[in-house]
Amino acid sequence: MTAALPLPAVDLGEVRPCLEGAIPAIMATTAADGTPNVAYISQVYYVDEGHVALSFQFFNKTRQNLLVNPRSTLLVLNPLNAVFYRLHLRYLRTEDAGPVFESMKAQLAGIASHTGMADVFRLRGSDIHEVIEVERLPQEPLPEALPPPPPRPNFLAVLRRGSARLSAARSLGAALDATLDTLEQDLAVRHAMVLISDAASQRLYTVASRGYDTSGVGSEIALGDGVIGVAARECTPVRIMHMTSAYLYSSAMRSSLGDAQPQSTDIPYPGLPEPHSQLAVPLQSAGRVVGVLFVESPLDMQFSFEDEDLLVALGGQLGAAIDLMQEAEAPCTEDEVNATTPVPAVAAGPVLQVRHYRSNDSVFINNAYLIKGVAGAILWKLLRHSQQGRSEFTNRELRLDSSLRLPEVADNLEARLLLLHRRLAEQCPQLRIHKTGRGCFRFEAQGPVELEDIAA
Repeated sequence: MTAALPLPAVDLGEVRPCLEGAIPAIMATTAADGTPNVAYISQVYYVDEGHVALSFQFFNKTRQNLLVNPRSTLLVLNPLNAVFYRLHLRYLRTEDAGPVFESMKAQLAGIASHTGMADVFRLRGSDIHEVIEVERLPQEPLPEALPPPPPRPNFLAVLRRGSARLSAARSLGAALDATLDTLEQDLAVRHAMVLISDAASQRLYTVASRGYDTSGVGSEIALGDGVIGVAARECTPVRIMHMTSAYLYSSAMRSSLGDAQPQSTDIPYPGLPEPHSQLAVPLQSAGRVVGVLFVESPLDMQFSFEDEDLLVALGGQLGAAIDLMQEAEAPCTEDEVNATTPVPAVAAGPVLQVRHYRSNDSVFINNAYLIKGVAGAILWKLLRHSQQGRSEFTNRELRLDSSLRLPEVADNLEARLLLLHRRLAEQCPQLRIHKTGRGCFRFEAQGPVELEDIAA
């Protein structure tokens, strides 16, 4: 009798399509006395080429066996070509915090809600396993050939085109648009947004979006809230492939404004009402998170690990560009800072009633909320100087103004000015900001303005 040939060993990278959660994995463990146990595993997470993480949700027989015998075997299936793989594992430790745990927690929320068990599934920890060996099992002939998967773009070519677009950008707005163009034109991603981190408030605010009924520019997400907030807080990509309810964003008021200010300052979040696939990638520069690149789809299984890898690479370049766009202007003289430039005659028209609340620098125009925080303080400064006949301003002047309360490190002034420019263009086109050169801009009021400053 001829001895059976050993099964071919493969690297873990080939198995990554099996770890998307579409088909549960099967795990075999043994008790101290050798009694075997087989169970389905909700989630298998790719950590690196030598490790996977399994979800720890219940203290069941599988868990008991791992604590006394760390060796196990895992059977996974590639849903695209029906190939089985057998992973031989060794349990190392359990993590209940950190990037792997938070990413698995966000992904598990999608799996749980998709199966109607969001109230039952709760991640208690991420069991880290060393992958000792991976085997590709012989494939049984199928009665009918599986339909070929839809063609995928050449990701290296996409990255090259995206890098070229970014390198040609001369402003922060152009860099954001270049990134969204790459997603839309080269990856057919229809819904995407970029958010910038505000370290002082521990929030992220939307500065650009694509594919939504409203842009949502200025909408805020708290650090740790949803896949976007988790990606920023843990500095790790977060990808879910099914409908999720546990991480939907709330439209509740984010701050109490007091009796003197009853209007809401909550800009509607532009996300899909029922997302089935979501991917959030932190934008990093010099070892810190400067923002998040976020994509989503109304369809299941839309973003693979390859999409994640591409967005991480593209996001790294965008993160560096965001930092570089915080311009280091040439020193200005006192005369330039205090210059009064003739302003064109104000056109006749309805008066803009502008109300400013000092408590949080929120600005309302004709009783409609526009902006708050540092961007609101900047707008109020521009409006006051505009009424004194000034129209030309510099970024350096804003940085020197302590009343604006800009952070001393990573103030993201360019991003705040871009946010203000886009909010004005959408909500109040009578007020305009025009970039006129490196580190300088013009502010114009195309109509009469009345200002009201409220101390409360």
